Amino acid sequence: MSIAVYPGTFDPLTNGHLDLILRASKLADELVIGVASNDEKKPLFSVEERIGLIETVLKENLADSSHIHVVGFTNLLIDFAKEQQASIVIRGLRAISDFEFEFQMMSTNHRLNPEIESVFLMASEQHHFISSSFVKEIAKLNGDVSSFVDNHVKQALIQKYS
Repeated sequence: MSIAVYPGTFDPLTNGHLDLILRASKLADELVIGVASNDEKKPLFSVEERIGLIETVLKENLADSSHIHVVGFTNLLIDFAKEQQASIVIRGLRAISDFEFEFQMMSTNHRLNPEIESVFLMASEQHHFISSSFVKEIAKLNGDVSSFVDNHVKQALIQKYS
């Protein structure tokens, strides 16, 4: 059975993330969405809140999400992947500017554990410009984020910024 990990902070989950989750879920028997705590990014939502939002959005967008698990983690990605018995790490690329960082991360992870492969998925055309940072900035300034995030995420953003 193949297991893939799709890691990120998902602060908040965007439609771009959701698109990659839906596509990545077809590449392995099980998909683990790894929600990184990463306090350096000063997340708006707690790990528990992000996990809850992801689970809610998945239930609404997938007829069967039983092969997808959402798990928080605080350790190295490569160690988390090993704990999950994953052989694949999924990474999303929005633009060419993402590639250099992702390539460095993939090379480092390969050095730490060559048994885990990195797979890059390009963001779909309609989502390649979306970032969680932009979504938070728009929401903070009372802008409409409904075309960038699921309604549950939109409501959670409104609540955080009210």
